[in-house]
Amino acid sequence: MSPILQLKKSNCKNCYKCIRACPVKSIRFIGHQAHIIPDECILCGMCFVVCPQNAKQVRNDLARAKELIASGRPVVVSMAPSFIADFEVDSFAQMDQALRQLGFHHGEETAIGAHLVKTQYEEMVARRELPVIISSCCHSVNLLIEKYFPRALPFLAPVLSPMLAHAKLIKEQMPDAAVVFIGPCVSKKDEGEKSGGLVDCVLTFDGLREWLAEESIQLDQIQVADDSQRRSRFFPTRGGILRSMDQETGTGYRYFAVDGAEECIAALKEVESGTLTNCFIEMSICKGSCIGGPVTQKYRSQPMRCNGKVEAYAGHTKEDFVVAQPPALEKTMPYLGVNRQRPGEWQIREVLAKMGKTLPEHELNCGSCGYPTCREKAIAVCEGKADLTMCLPFLLARAESFSDTIINNTPNAIIVMDERLEIQQLNRAACQLLGIRDARSAIGNPIVNFLGPIEYLQVMDKEEGSSFSKHYLPEYDKYVEESIVFDKDYHVVISIMRDITQQEKKNEELAQLRLKTVEVTDRVIDKQMRVAQEIASLLGETTAETKIALTKLKDTLQKQEI
Repeated sequence: MSPILQLKKSNCKNCYKCIRACPVKSIRFIGHQAHIIPDECILCGMCFVVCPQNAKQVRNDLARAKELIASGRPVVVSMAPSFIADFEVDSFAQMDQALRQLGFHHGEETAIGAHLVKTQYEEMVARRELPVIISSCCHSVNLLIEKYFPRALPFLAPVLSPMLAHAKLIKEQMPDAAVVFIGPCVSKKDEGEKSGGLVDCVLTFDGLREWLAEESIQLDQIQVADDSQRRSRFFPTRGGILRSMDQETGTGYRYFAVDGAEECIAALKEVESGTLTNCFIEMSICKGSCIGGPVTQKYRSQPMRCNGKVEAYAGHTKEDFVVAQPPALEKTMPYLGVNRQRPGEWQIREVLAKMGKTLPEHELNCGSCGYPTCREKAIAVCEGKADLTMCLPFLLARAESFSDTIINNTPNAIIVMDERLEIQQLNRAACQLLGIRDARSAIGNPIVNFLGPIEYLQVMDKEEGSSFSKHYLPEYDKYVEESIVFDKDYHVVISIMRDITQQEKKNEELAQLRLKTVEVTDRVIDKQMRVAQEIASLLGETTAETKIALTKLKDTLQKQEI
């Protein structure tokens, strides 16, 4: 058979809510995914109830129930008495008609089995068989004791649960019948599988509701009168077993009702300590007992209304079911244990050290990881069930240290402001840029005390919520390149400034040098032009004189030839 509680991996978001709710911490995290450990699980269904992403699902056995009907065997339903609180019906007669429409032979109330079981409990008390008697109706409680409380196991009543008692009665009356139990419980699927054939299939109320919808069967359209009242119908409420029993005086027994996993665990520790004696303890793993079952609690939680419906249906009477030939109800409760190998002290201390918990005062025991103490968390890490990153204070401290290291060692000035432009955080570079000695003295002050607010207000008004500019800060004689970002989701304005003063001063020096060079060049050019002009003037005069002399020489020579 496939696991009863299954995981939809794609939906598991690493929130650890399931491990916080699990009373026995039977969940292992692998690759940041939650995996149920079957050998340790008590099938209380709390992980299914609390999962915010619906990553846990209960195995659907509708196909198996339909196969039984199709086989031709008479299939009888044993319906948990909490049906009256979960469905919009006034009596079981309405439910029986709907079950017949689905193809079942007929339906009966599991409260018949409850009557048989409570009668057995009364006889045990009358015979004073045990100094402490723990009810065995809740399979999750039975698993809790069989796996985790071996010293309380002798006090667990060796009596079949109402489901098994009723199934046994049905099969003795109809040997060829198949029995399908329907209720609000996850663990009953496991109990049915281990029943040795007494129960052939277990459906949840959700499964039945799904089936009724498929067949378009509406319970409120079925009108069947039934005004009977039966005392054992109180079973699904807190203290319901005790209300169904005849609590005889003179036995010396006290009667207690305990509901909820934590309360059951606390009570079992008391039982093991030996401080309790001469008492009958009704235990239910679910808060509010069966009307608070996981397949009911997952979708609705109306304890007052649910209790009221059970109260009205059971009635204020001592009348109960009558069974002519009750079956034998004895059951052996075996010790199951869990396969946990406790790590050594040095391993635990090594993990604690990795979590930054080297001294007892470092162990916050906040429970955010799902474990009650840091030490229990360290043990889970050693067992391979948890990892270091499940510790919220550890992650927060590491993230803060990491971010602080980056922010305080970046050369850029970073200033974080709220929407009122009050400083929320700034780094060392910002303090140096603005001449602030201590960052703490600036936090909470408006940015206008240090810088002009105009650019920040403009960015907050922009749709894109960001800007980049280069400007001069006259009050600090600094040039900066500034990126401003407004995060609308977190309502913060972030300024990141790079000090470019040295670069700008070098640029100014270069500009001045270029200007001087141009001036010198202009002077040189002017001087060269004057020299050239003077040379040209001198050359012009010499050329003219030479021309005159040569002309005269030419004329003289011509005259001599004549």
